[in-house]
Amino acid sequence: MGKVGWGFTCSIDGFITGPDHDMSWLSTAEPLAEGTVERMAGDVAVIISGRAGYDAAKAQQDERDETTSAAYGGAWSGTEFILTHRPEEIAEDPTIVALNCDVVEAIRRAREIAGDRDVQIISADIARQALEHDLIDELQIFVAPVFLGDGTRIFDVAGGRRIDWELVDIFEDSPRSFGRTYRPRRR
Repeated sequence: MGKVGWGFTCSIDGFITGPDHDMSWLSTAEPLAEGTVERMAGDVAVIISGRAGYDAAKAQQDERDETTSAAYGGAWSGTEFILTHRPEEIAEDPTIVALNCDVVEAIRRAREIAGDRDVQIISADIARQALEHDLIDELQIFVAPVFLGDGTRIFDVAGGRRIDWELVDIFEDSPRSFGRTYRPRRR
């Protein structure tokens, strides 16, 4: 069975989107080594996204470049789940599967489809919920040399919640992007 991963590129100050889900800042990210994005995309069978990100991508589609207009810059193909309480509003989009269920059910369904390949979460809120149920096996982080000051925080829990991670891998072929893979340290 594949892994459930949470992957993102973030700003130095800890945001994965700018205000209003702006992604234009990703152009400041260091390019990854040739083949890295394609290799990572090939491991992923199912992506789980949130409705706010989906709506922002649709609203910004004319402004987004090749890096931000599609998952993995267009190198990925597979099934994308959009978790929403209003699935009927986006049910006509043939590129996604709209689901109204909790994160546990979404990940269960995604794993069934993924088989030996991975499930990738690309939403901070969905990842936070998955972490509450210990459902994330791996965290993949890249850092862009930019401060955003506002936007979607990587991890935001009222009152705080500590989760310890252990380093598993360093993307040696892309050192300027500070690419790292971690696993949760189980207590």
